[in-house]
Amino acid sequence: MAKPKVGVLLSGCGVYDGAEIHEAVITLLSLDRAGAEILCMAPNVEQLHVINHLTGDVATGEKRNVLVEAARIARGNIRDLATVDPSELDALILPGGFGAAKNLCDFALKGSECSVHPEVARVVRGVHAAGKPIGAICIAPALVAKLLGDQHPKLTIGTDEETAQALERMGACHEACGVEGVVVDREHKLVTTPAYMLARSIAEAAAGIEKLVSEVLALVEG
Repeated sequence: MAKPKVGVLLSGCGVYDGAEIHEAVITLLSLDRAGAEILCMAPNVEQLHVINHLTGDVATGEKRNVLVEAARIARGNIRDLATVDPSELDALILPGGFGAAKNLCDFALKGSECSVHPEVARVVRGVHAAGKPIGAICIAPALVAKLLGDQHPKLTIGTDEETAQALERMGACHEACGVEGVVVDREHKLVTTPAYMLARSIAEAAAGIEKLVSEVLALVEG
């Protein structure tokens, strides 16, 4: 069997305003160790805002581009999401970080009333419509809940009740899950894990993410 080609959709670089770097790197490492072909991608848009990761404050007047920042994680080997056809992919994984809820969608601002960036919606829906698996990490399942809520997918963000209720208002069926676990919805080919929604260390985050990658690749194989 040819190497599965897995898209990794990044939302910038840095937990507070982009992709969570640990989650993204663990995802990439797990895919590479499993022998998958990786296609990193990100939308070519301006971030919602820039956060000083030393202080946690908004960097007033500073602007950054999601694709340019995500290229730091991908070592430059990344595509503008607008150029990606879902038919290229065998699976798709979305790491978390606030960028998933600020740049890929606006869940961080509007909760269950959020909207999803059109290019993100196109690729996620296209992969799902083709019957290919999707993995979503940390807060990224909120985006999936918004796009696929009418199908009532089973997913998790961990144990935070307020966030879980927001996902359920969008139509998802939330399951509480520990940091090292995953929730697999085989009907909808969806795998989710809490990662840094619960993790107190990179090792805890890695345990769930590694399982997620394994489950996603198992769904690719059928």
